[in-house]
Amino acid sequence: MTDLTKDTIVAFLGDIFDRRGDEEYLGEPVTMGQHMLQGATLAQRQGHDDETIVAALLHDIGHFTSEFGTFTMDDTHDRFHEEAGAQVLDQFFPSIITDCVRHHVAAKRYLCATRPEYFDALSEASVHSLSLQGGPMSPDEVAAFEKNPNLEKIVAVRYLDDAGKDPDMETPDFWHFAPMVQRMVDRHAA
Repeated sequence: MTDLTKDTIVAFLGDIFDRRGDEEYLGEPVTMGQHMLQGATLAQRQGHDDETIVAALLHDIGHFTSEFGTFTMDDTHDRFHEEAGAQVLDQFFPSIITDCVRHHVAAKRYLCATRPEYFDALSEASVHSLSLQGGPMSPDEVAAFEKNPNLEKIVAVRYLDDAGKDPDMETPDFWHFAPMVQRMVDRHAA
């Protein structure tokens, strides 16, 4: 990945979707690609800005780029896919996008701590991964997390993440979003 540039990152990401998008998504009823495409499609349908759409599209890219491999329901430790994804994207995307990727797991922990009804709506796989990721935040963690200037978009991406698990939802492919992804890369490079 060291040879990636602003001119090749979008093709690199698209290749991941094309080659690996059909992989199982953590025991959910959709594939990994469907899950991320659903988040982006829902963001677009709901009128979110391009940053949020691209963050929703790429939030779980770290499952494919982590040196620790892909999460399974048999895992007994966290694989830190959020940090793996953010590290790949950091040099190419605006910080708001990488913040959403880096903190979408923390947002789950935050919402579980601050909105009890949120925990009740989590899938079995999300509950399992939550236990590996530290469980609901403590009051001190909540206070610190609420200081993030991108909190609103991070939480929005988290909700899109949770919504992207519909086995019957039709979405466009990655290449539909590629021009938007490239615009975000170009904006960061400017």
